[in-house]
Order: sequence, then C-alpha cells, then structure tokens
Amino acid sequence: MSGDFFEQLEIPDPDVNLGAGGGTQAEQTAAIMMGFEKELMDHRPDVVLVVGDVTSTLACSITAKKLMVPVVHVEGGIRSGDMSMPEEINRIVTDSITDHFFTTSELANENLRKAGVEERRIHFVGNTMIDTLLKQKPRFTKPKGALFEGLEAGDYFVLTLHRPANVDEEAKLKATMEAILSGTGSHPVLFPVHPRTAKILKNLGIQHPRLHYLEPLSYLAFNYLVQHAKGVITDSGGITEEASVMNVPCLTLRDNTERPETIDQGTNELVGTDPARLKPFLEKMLKGDWKQYQGIPKWDGHAAERIVQVLYDIYQG
Repeated sequence: MSGDFFEQLEIPDPDVNLGAGGGTQAEQTAAIMMGFEKELMDHRPDVVLVVGDVTSTLACSITAKKLMVPVVHVEGGIRSGDMSMPEEINRIVTDSITDHFFTTSELANENLRKAGVEERRIHFVGNTMIDTLLKQKPRFTKPKGALFEGLEAGDYFVLTLHRPANVDEEAKLKATMEAILSGTGSHPVLFPVHPRTAKILKNLGIQHPRLHYLEPLSYLAFNYLVQHAKGVITDSGGITEEASVMNVPCLTLRDNTERPETIDQGTNELVGTDPARLKPFLEKMLKGDWKQYQGIPKWDGHAAERIVQVLYDIYQG
C-alpha cells in the first residue's frame, strides 16, 4: 500500500528505495542496515533523521551511529512500558543512541529526562502525524459503493484489530467480536481487516447483518469514515491520535498505551484486552455521553516547520 500513500498524500517519490521489505524482523533489519550503510558511504549526510518506532527506525539509527553520523529521532521519548511489543524495543534502542529528540508531548520529554538526556537535546515540536491529518482533512473522500452511500454521519462504528493480544487466540477474538456486536446497538460496524486478522476471522466464520468486512482502505477514505463515525474501536496507537484531534469517541483494546495524552486530553479510553470490559464503555458511547477533545499542546499542524527550524539552527546555523 505504500505506493498508494505516496500518490494520495502527494509525497514525492523517494530518491532511493532500499527494497528491504519481507522476511522476518531480523531479516528486514539486516537488509535495511546493509542497504543503508552503502547509501551512507556513497553519499555521506550531515545528519540522519528517523521517524517513529518501526524496524527501519532502529536499523537506520544503528547504521548511522556506527558510521559516526548524528541521528535525530522524530517521536522520541514515547514509551508504552510493554516489552512484548517490537515497537517498544525499537523506541528504547533508538533513543539510547539518538543525538537530538523531537517530541510529541511533555510526557515524552519527561521520559527522556528520566533516562538522563540533557535538556538541550530535547525539542518539543508536536506531532507530524497531526500535520498530515490537518493538511489532508479537506481531501478526505467517502469510499465508493452502496454500503457507504447508505451510511449516515454519526450512525456507525469503525473497528480495527491487528495486535496479537487481540487476534491470535481464536476464542478471545470471537468473544471480542461478540461483545462489540452486542454493545453497538443497531449501528453498522465497519471493519477494514488487516491481513493477519483476516486469516483468523475466516476460520471463525463470524458473520452478522451489521458487521461489514472491508478491504484495507486508503488514508483519505479511512479517515473520512473515522471523521464521521459515532465511535472508533481499535488497538492502533496512531488511530487514537487522529480520532482525538477529530473529536471522535475512541476505545483502545490494549492494556497500555504509548500515547496517554489521547486519554488525558483527547477522546480515547484505554479498555484493555478483556472483552468483558467493553460493555460499559460502549453503553456510554451509544448514549453520546463522551468526553470532548481538550486540545493537545502543539498538535496544531506545524510540527514539521518546528523540526526544520531546529535542524537548521543545530546543523546549519
């Protein structure tokens, strides 16, 4: 789907594509490091900027530091405290060798301070994901098809599930789906299905007149559905950020979150992975008795501008 994102979000094609997709996490990490090392040796940069907590974030950080190239980390300092998540390992290792940190929240700043990072290396700039959301919001597009034409704003739920804690155990996934269908009243439930989840759902044979399985959607189509939903049920951290800024009620089916600001100042509630906990939250959501977005500092669409200015001041100023 990466090609679709480049096209839809009007992102220029990359100058270099390492072509390191596929394989195990170790195989991906090795392929990225080998390809990136060659690129750095052929075209040595002043600094390497890595974003988020994915495999390439970790791999490129290690490669750059071993070649004595400074590393800056966008979304530095984020922590879930859950070492069973590959993303948490990527965050911790990357932050341990990062030179400068661009952070999304005061809590991330505090995490870095507790780890001994000097204040001069911490730069509170905001959230680049929200930059994208606010820029693209006028371009959100209703998906095509009879199902979507018949939907009314505020009259359906959006569901996403992909984390192993929710989908790998068939009995638990079945109980979760039953709890969601039981607790969403007469409203349709739109479920864009992640490939890993689709295989397990097929084995379970879960069907319901209000449950609509969808192919993975584009960024613009998916966020159109989120923007107009009655509520969102998810185990994705990024979706909680977007739902909060769009003031859409959101439930997170996880036992922890690296984005607590979406709970404290956003529209998100952390439910946990026990399906039995869903009922009271869904009842509250159905009644429309939900907290409102309070505004999260610097989630204003200008994070990238702040990052560019800091980079200029440090490396060119």
